[in-house]
Amino acid sequence: MFLQKSLIIFIGSILIAIGINFFIVPYHLLDGGAIGISLIIHYLFNVKVGIAIICVSLPIFLIAWMNYRTFFYNGIHGLLFSSVIIDFLYPLHIAGQKLITNELAGAISGGIFVGLGIGLMLRSDITIGGTDLLAQMISKVLHINPGLGILSIDILVVVFGSLLVDSVSLLYSCITVLSVGITTTLLAKKY
Repeated sequence: MFLQKSLIIFIGSILIAIGINFFIVPYHLLDGGAIGISLIIHYLFNVKVGIAIICVSLPIFLIAWMNYRTFFYNGIHGLLFSSVIIDFLYPLHIAGQKLITNELAGAISGGIFVGLGIGLMLRSDITIGGTDLLAQMISKVLHINPGLGILSIDILVVVFGSLLVDSVSLLYSCITVLSVGITTTLLAKKY
């Protein structure tokens, strides 16, 4: 069981890191949730995305610690490992700038990669934290698909992020969020 979850965290983290660094960062796109908030922090203050994800996710992990210990334990490994992988693979943004030819391709492809990573982890009750963890806790209480909760939160983050960061395209960032949400919803376990 431990080996299987470790492999899922590894594969999911790689997919998320590729989506963020190779497709999303080169075009200053946003995802929603904790990743989106972390990308906003990255674009505004040049803070590493993985470190920002940890900082943004800490309050939600405190709630999980107090109320949903299983989610806390399943998520803390995903949070820490994926944050390290995201920052480790940050140089992929250079290749992405050279190889991805337009914002639409970056938005759709980045969203699919991030959604595959998140959806794969959610199928095993693993999360990278942030609003994914929050949506997972809410989905358990309301018996809804966590991908739908993530999609709703993500759209709010993208709208506010596009107002804060001039270089962010609201349209293409919404396409990213839709790609992440649809992919996550298709992969995530139904509750």
